[in-house]
Amino acid sequence: MPTLPMPPTPPMPPTPASDSPGPSRRTLLAAGAASVVVPSAASGTAWGAAPPADSENSESSEDSYDTLLARAAAQLTGGDFDATDPDFAAALKALDTQASGWWRQLDRSAGRTALWADLSPASDPGNFGQSYPRLRTLATAWATPGTSLTGSAETLDTLLDALRFLHATGYHPGRPESGNWWFWEIGAPRALMDTCVLLRAHLPADDLSAYTATVAKFCPDPDRRTNAPSLAETGANRADKAVIVALRGLLARDGATVALARDGLSDVRDNGRNSLFQYVTSGDGFYADGSFVQHGSVAYTGTYGSVLLGSAGQLIALLADSPWAVTDPKTSVLYEAVDRTFAPVVFDGLMMDAVRGRAISREKARDHNDGAVTLSHVLQLASGAPDAYARRWRAMAKGWLRRNTTTPYPTLVGIPALARAKAVLDDPSVPAGDRLTGHFVFADMDRVVHRRPGWALALSLSSKRIAAYEAGNGENLHGWYTGDGMTYLYDGDDLGRFGDGFWATVDPYRLPGTTVDTRARADIGSGGGTGTYRPKNAVAGGAVLDARHGAAAMELLADGSTLRARKAWFCLDNAVVALGAGISASDGRTIETVVENRNLYADGPARRLTVDGRGQPGHDGWSARLSDARWAHLSGSGGYVFPDHDGRADGLGLRALREERVGAWRDINTGADTGGSTSPVTRRYLTLWLDHGVSPADASYAYVLLPGASAAATAAWAHAGPVRIVANDAAVQAVEARRDGLLAAHFWAPGRAGGLSSSGSCTVLVRRGHGGVSVAVADPGRAESTLDVELPFPVRGVVRADDTVAVRPGRRPVVTVRVGGSRGRTHVAELR
Repeated sequence: MPTLPMPPTPPMPPTPASDSPGPSRRTLLAAGAASVVVPSAASGTAWGAAPPADSENSESSEDSYDTLLARAAAQLTGGDFDATDPDFAAALKALDTQASGWWRQLDRSAGRTALWADLSPASDPGNFGQSYPRLRTLATAWATPGTSLTGSAETLDTLLDALRFLHATGYHPGRPESGNWWFWEIGAPRALMDTCVLLRAHLPADDLSAYTATVAKFCPDPDRRTNAPSLAETGANRADKAVIVALRGLLARDGATVALARDGLSDVRDNGRNSLFQYVTSGDGFYADGSFVQHGSVAYTGTYGSVLLGSAGQLIALLADSPWAVTDPKTSVLYEAVDRTFAPVVFDGLMMDAVRGRAISREKARDHNDGAVTLSHVLQLASGAPDAYARRWRAMAKGWLRRNTTTPYPTLVGIPALARAKAVLDDPSVPAGDRLTGHFVFADMDRVVHRRPGWALALSLSSKRIAAYEAGNGENLHGWYTGDGMTYLYDGDDLGRFGDGFWATVDPYRLPGTTVDTRARADIGSGGGTGTYRPKNAVAGGAVLDARHGAAAMELLADGSTLRARKAWFCLDNAVVALGAGISASDGRTIETVVENRNLYADGPARRLTVDGRGQPGHDGWSARLSDARWAHLSGSGGYVFPDHDGRADGLGLRALREERVGAWRDINTGADTGGSTSPVTRRYLTLWLDHGVSPADASYAYVLLPGASAAATAAWAHAGPVRIVANDAAVQAVEARRDGLLAAHFWAPGRAGGLSSSGSCTVLVRRGHGGVSVAVADPGRAESTLDVELPFPVRGVVRADDTVAVRPGRRPVVTVRVGGSRGRTHVAELR
């Protein structure tokens, strides 16, 4: 597998709005920052084709260099915004505080070996790689009105001297790459080029020539990895490099280099093979089902995907109305990705951790930070998108902005991003969009998201196709079980659950939704480079019915253990039913299934736990065996029901624990530029788990999540049993929601459940109502070619069906589905 490091979160560039999808521009605010424009196919030159050679360095292009460099500077500073506007006060203060802190600590002595003591020696790639971003922050503060460094001659002279020092000491063409390639080819050159853009009017020509020559050595084009020329750049890395090459071309006033950057987005060199404007069917990039993959096998929508969205959108904006404007008609892929790829995994402005990879271990990049970055990129793209897209995205973003009062957006972003958001919030014509609802199966990255009006659930699965985790360069040291069916519940009234110290303090052996062997584990990813772990199971994914209900399954083949299990989830309107079967192990250790591990924060209101109507102790250190529990309720969270599906209590039953846990971000991330602090973090937790005992044989479990339900509603649900567990064994797991007329099953082999039968392994949902019958079938194991599904009630005919579906009506109708080659997607039919 490729071992590509993830970049730190880049600065979020500003962009004003555009009135049309063509390459016209207008200012977002009176500030006059640059716009994002996605030109139509009919405008400018044909996509991917360079303009005539004489236009790239013509006299008119000379004017373009200055225009585009000014635009690039505005993308960093926010342009001529009103520094006295109180809406910008917090962002200005944050910039000034960060910059002035580094200004005070900057070593200016003659014999220095580094610019900052904690980044010594400067010759080390990790150290100069982090020094350049600090200089960019100083240069941004110098170029931004309203900071203590604004326009300071001393600051300017010190910055020019510091750039010369880093060039002489650490980053210059005479050095071969060593250590982490990313610092040489993306991290350092991006920050260096940004800094040169801000200081361009004051940089001596020889200095600028030396810096652009250095970047040309290590990032000559967006297409190839410099230290491994046979490796083509893809996804976010390609987008980042395209921006770097464009800035280098503008600073060097070299039109051919700017064209090279533009063409890199579409991968002209390799005839579009790695174009960012396409749906891929393997490897890195956007998939048609909304998945985004980077590093070949990692679900990375929330970090790399967001970087790609931002960098590609930024470059489109930067080059608009110039001889190098991006005119590839397939830029529509970016539009579609906002709705297909990003919107389902953002909850009230938070980016779901299930798609953030090893970034979950970063103290300074939590779910609200990455969510804010993505929100900014969406607004950037909206400024140049066709009106139908732009209006929907702005309303969606406004809803995110208003609902997230836990970590307000203005506290998370800089001035450029804030300017975009302020324009949306202040526009009365833009409504605040409601939360997205629906069921989403991302078959190509083994993720499932179920969204209801007040809550959302994300399932993090894995298979031989998609990694269970990625770790490396000191990051994600305890990510062992994050891809083993971890269940993330998001509550609109409690947005801090995963972002408030969760990963630094949670018991990594007890992640919600997972079935685990309790063996001790060693840190992973502590060395250089990154690596992934992909299990050998084939089944991971599921089916969606009417964009409302869903079923998912995953076969667990545990890493380093004989533990095996078959797990399924059935997602309904107000409940999620979780089933497990065939749970077996022979290593002599206890096996557990974790129902809940709730972050109760460091302080705050007490969360009362009620079990079968009886209140339980609320002090830390309390634990109990609750083997006969039928239901439980945690205030501020919701309900949990434990149905006895076959008349017996399985395993050793429910366990509960209240504990105070102390950890440090350094425990899970020691990365050179992302490593956490050693300061202790304390959080309280309520954990519920099912104990299967030592080396269980064919054990099972069943529990129901009722997000947001009251204690009374939970008790009523447990008593009424509106969802019946039809089967839960190693052959088939199935439930029936009688009120909804829904029967859902995952067949692990040919079999029958509740009158529904299948000729092979698949996920099936059938809903019968007054309007007819809806059927959804998927093959998440991708092992079948054709499936026959027999329904338990008569069907007269077909209203509508996918072209892969054939129906034989009758008293025992058979639905035949050609699933071969469909990559785990859902096939649907409507019958009467």
